[in-house]
Amino acid sequence: MNTYRATRNYENLQKAYFWGAGPYEIPVISPVKSIQVENWIGFNYFKGCEEPERHGVHFFIDDYQFERVWKQPDVYTPILARFQAVCSPDFSPYSDFPKVIQLYNHYRKHWCAAYWQAHGLTVIPTITWSSPDTLEWCFDGEPVGGVVAMSSVGMVTAKENREWLLTGYKAMLERLKPTQIIWKGRVPDALKGDQESGLIYQIPSFTDKWHGGLTERGQ
Repeated sequence: MNTYRATRNYENLQKAYFWGAGPYEIPVISPVKSIQVENWIGFNYFKGCEEPERHGVHFFIDDYQFERVWKQPDVYTPILARFQAVCSPDFSPYSDFPKVIQLYNHYRKHWCAAYWQAHGLTVIPTITWSSPDTLEWCFDGEPVGGVVAMSSVGMVTAKENREWLLTGYKAMLERLKPTQIIWKGRVPDALKGDQESGLIYQIPSFTDKWHGGLTERGQ
């Protein structure tokens, strides 16, 4: 992974600048071919986890709860390094955001992931998209032929959202050819075959037991 340290103290560039993919130079994430994580927990529960080496951390929660991993990367990188794996932070590219903000969040997601990988963390890329035009760049920087993470939370209740989820899912399969998909939320009926085949691994709606005595409520 090519990187160099910039001189300007701005937007974490003084920490690392990663050569990127596509017209927006999105930092590239290296693939993880396979992963066996005993349990996945949300970032909002990471502090109470007593055996992080047996857990993975996902970011399928409200953005405000993990903005700090971008603002203070050197505080949270060594903490997250204790876990078996982490997903790239799911900074939201909402369709009602201006395109520049959507792109900024995609960039931040990849910068954090590349920075964590540069520090030895096992990082699973989180795949997100929103409006149709995001498919032009939402896969830039993502690895081909590895494990990815996705969420259907908030996407399977309305017909239009459900159809767009399936459209993006199909595009993701064609572009990234994932070996496994870690899925948060309800798996749509149209994708049950991929779940039965083992391509999709669904994170349980309730994590019934993890060391530390807490449970995580899914959505």
